[in-house]
Amino acid sequence: MSEETKEAPPKKEKKVACPAGAPAWMVTYSDLVTLLLTFFVLLVSMANMDPVKFLSASKSMKDAFGMHEESAKIEFSLPVFPSQPTAQFSPVQIQSTQKVYEKIKSQIDSLRLNKDIGLIKKDDDSIILRINDSVLFGPGQSNIVPKAIPILRNIAEIIRPLPMDLRIEGHTDDIPIQDAQFGNWDLSVERAVSVMRYFSQSDELSLDRMSAVGYGKDRPLVINKDQASRAQNRRVDFVLKLKSNRSQAQSPITNDTLPL
Repeated sequence: MSEETKEAPPKKEKKVACPAGAPAWMVTYSDLVTLLLTFFVLLVSMANMDPVKFLSASKSMKDAFGMHEESAKIEFSLPVFPSQPTAQFSPVQIQSTQKVYEKIKSQIDSLRLNKDIGLIKKDDDSIILRINDSVLFGPGQSNIVPKAIPILRNIAEIIRPLPMDLRIEGHTDDIPIQDAQFGNWDLSVERAVSVMRYFSQSDELSLDRMSAVGYGKDRPLVINKDQASRAQNRRVDFVLKLKSNRSQAQSPITNDTLPL
């Protein structure tokens, strides 16, 4: 066999030389482990619930991730100061009563009720609508006469939108009634109740803002000396009073204003 037919020896593969230093993936892996370690350290620091450390760590995280810095939200509450005690006749009530008085006066003038209804500003929180008994009742009677219905409707229209309570007061003169079992006080009470009953049954005003009281001859406007003065004392007063901040249950009830 000739030398040409002899097999050629296999060529040896060249060995690739390893580059110096750590491989590229090792650097990325090391960065990831370092970031995870930092993250868990952050969790441990937050577990203390220290607001100062929490805000500091939050700011560091925002700076690290390139977030815009925002002002930390601080919880606060408005201070609550105790309200000053309300005086019995405060300036606000005086101003409100004056406005209500002017409004009622304007309405009475526009309705032309000046001859039938008298308007009196009693004190700093009360207004009185005064009607003579002859406008509402017959002599010695407690039933409302038909001609008085339009007047009572107008009064209800005036009172309804006002932030005031109504007390209906009945008054008589000093002449005794012939019936021995029915006196002036009984007549004054029945007249006040008759007016309140009309307002309630006709749905003009609700009962929860009304009361009725009778004084008989005990609260005259003038001395009962003649027929004119006695006619002046026979009346029905519609006393409007601003609603108090205190509940009516807490306010004392005197013998002079017993609601019926």
